Amino acid sequence: MPTILKPKHLQRGDLIGVVSPASAPSTSEKIEKGVRYLESLGYRVKVGANAARVHGFLAGTDEERAADFNAMLNDRAVKAIFAVRGGYGTPRLLPLIDYRAAKRNPKIIVGYSDLTALQLALFRKTRLVTFSGPMVGVEMFNGIDPYTEEHFWRVLTAPKKIGVLPNPPDEPIQTLHDGKAVGRLLGGNFALVMSLFGTPYAPNFNKSILVFEDTDEAPHRVDRMLMHLSNAGVLKKISGLAFGEFTDCVPSDPSQPHFTIEEVLAQYAEWLRVPVISNLQYGHIPKKLTLPFGVRARLDAKARTLEVLEAAVS
Repeated sequence: MPTILKPKHLQRGDLIGVVSPASAPSTSEKIEKGVRYLESLGYRVKVGANAARVHGFLAGTDEERAADFNAMLNDRAVKAIFAVRGGYGTPRLLPLIDYRAAKRNPKIIVGYSDLTALQLALFRKTRLVTFSGPMVGVEMFNGIDPYTEEHFWRVLTAPKKIGVLPNPPDEPIQTLHDGKAVGRLLGGNFALVMSLFGTPYAPNFNKSILVFEDTDEAPHRVDRMLMHLSNAGVLKKISGLAFGEFTDCVPSDPSQPHFTIEEVLAQYAEWLRVPVISNLQYGHIPKKLTLPFGVRARLDAKARTLEVLEAAVS
């Protein structure tokens, strides 16, 4: 199996690149405040030329957004690339990404939601570990939650085993199907993971521990995606499954017969023969864990723990 690439850990004084691979922020002030937050921690920041551009529902054309990202990949002074926000549009960039540069000079890449497509594509093409975590124009610009902040910077700056991912005491993990498993941690936003199937950008999920979260998806749509995975044979080959937060995933018409999102997830957990947990503190929520995709992890559903077995940075 090809070697996993781990980027070097962040240190104060390092240069962080800021780009918008998907949608533009609602105001450029969000970028400015997010940059000030990073600078207040002792980092230097370089903002992509098109980070605040607006082109329909995108932050600039595909070529402009890809150019920003590739420029950061090729700039050896840039040690990390942070996304401004998600939204829509990252999958459009996948054919334009300079994967050779990413492999030649591995660096920390952070984002979540729509960034899932880019992160999984990078793992497929280069085996680079990336980070599903807070973004410059979302969490960082407006007072990042202390729980989110503490875990995020610990994962990116400490080249040591991460250990158990700690849910807040008032948000316990739920066991949906008992068991223990070890596998490579992969996943992200469920809809974006599904958008990669049948493309050359989808990683091999065999023996992985999959983590899914989503927002604004009706339960029947989540059911459709899970059934797609089941019919494609993916759920028979994974080692474990962890559901994060499915925010605002409510029936489109509650007056009609329906399942809740909790009922849908529980149904699939009952059918599977692997450990399954839910309510992992991860997703479109202010208080969130940072997940390093590509590293080995252990899921113990009975103990209600997800443990990262290695460092995510060198």
